[in-house]
Amino acid sequence: MAFQNVPTRQPNRRTTELLLIIGAWVLGVAAAVQIGWATGEGMTVPMWITVTIIGVLAIAMHVVVRIRASYADPILLPVATLLTVLGLVMIYRIDVAASLRAERNNAPPPTPDVYAQLTWFAVAVLLFVATIILVSDHRRLQRFTFTFGLLGLVALVLPLVPVIGNTVNGATLWVRVFGLSFQPAEAAKILLTIFFAGYLVTKRDSLALVRTKIFGIGFPRPKDLGPILVAWLVSVAVLVFEHDLGTSLLFFGLFVFMLYIATQRRSWLILGGTLFVLGATAAYFAFAHVRIRVDIWWDPWGDPNNTGYQLVQSLYGLASGGMFGSGLGQGYPDFVPFANTDFIVAALGEELGLTGLCALLLLYGVLVERGIRTAIAVRDSFGQLLAVGLSLTLALQVFVIIGGVTRLIPLTGLTTPFLSYGGSSLVANWVIIALLIRISDRARRPDVYVPSVDEALTQVVRKV
Repeated sequence: MAFQNVPTRQPNRRTTELLLIIGAWVLGVAAAVQIGWATGEGMTVPMWITVTIIGVLAIAMHVVVRIRASYADPILLPVATLLTVLGLVMIYRIDVAASLRAERNNAPPPTPDVYAQLTWFAVAVLLFVATIILVSDHRRLQRFTFTFGLLGLVALVLPLVPVIGNTVNGATLWVRVFGLSFQPAEAAKILLTIFFAGYLVTKRDSLALVRTKIFGIGFPRPKDLGPILVAWLVSVAVLVFEHDLGTSLLFFGLFVFMLYIATQRRSWLILGGTLFVLGATAAYFAFAHVRIRVDIWWDPWGDPNNTGYQLVQSLYGLASGGMFGSGLGQGYPDFVPFANTDFIVAALGEELGLTGLCALLLLYGVLVERGIRTAIAVRDSFGQLLAVGLSLTLALQVFVIIGGVTRLIPLTGLTTPFLSYGGSSLVANWVIIALLIRISDRARRPDVYVPSVDEALTQVVRKV
């Protein structure tokens, strides 16, 4: 007599996800009400319409995940939603400050950025849904490894193409087509992450071979050094021709860390660190814009009214926020240039204080941790490397931008994921969340029980 092991139904935690999304939305509404009350702006009809649209978009994503990825991680979507809501709330707060400042100066009111960001959020939701539906199995992406790699490199150099390339604040990061501007580097980070994962899955054995030991540390064969040298040269080229320090650092750091995770060889970290130091030193002496960034980082008060003005105002804002902040709507975020993009963390730190910033970092930490947990749970090597790479992309962005704002490292041109104003970044980061949700659904989905031949015959005999 044979006993069939029937798999028990596992909870998919979709109700938990829904409750967390509702909680994130309620928190955003409460923050908007607080800003309206503190600034005297009040809750206008357009603002109520805005918060309603945000709630509808968030619920729509949940419904798609419930139907098409029912076993996905229940934390990824709510945390990303909460970060996006906080970003929209802070952009609204900066819009109110800019409007009040224009009123005091008898100037025409500026165009609010929150509605443009809401439009980009709607676009991000559409691409999120498309990714969940079209990428039914993340393993299919591995078939197009080199295609994604080529597209990623094309996206990196696209801003250098005449006519469509556009330079903003000294960095050639933008492409303008039919009146619309976007940053191809945001798409490149996803495309190149897929390429790195697919490439390292097939080459990890040869890259892990040791031929030479120096001070007890094994180094790979010289012919296997090609990938890291190519990544180093491309990152230096991005720095040289596009003046984009942030993308260069993100691109090279992502590849080195993924290479280490794939091979478990410390020598790759040592080689990567050595190449980074050499490249950074050469860039400091060769390029004026890199020297300016480093000099501002080293002594922003050396020229507080010119080159160091932005960072100095940011540090003053963080200092005035103290432990618990001045309160939403009660600070002066408009004193910091580009407060809604590069320095939105400084604006949040002023009004929410160190406590609020720590909570914000915890949210990012949870997002990255769930991504890495997904990498551990999924069974295929490509999925593991892809989930790790996507999580590292978010982690490196957060470290680089918040490190720059707090003067831990020199400033770069990266945006804070989900928070900063900018459509390219918001859309790309939501696609990353969609891919992580798809991988986590595969990792958490219970195996379908398939009886063996003997068990099938036994069942037939018993039925007869």
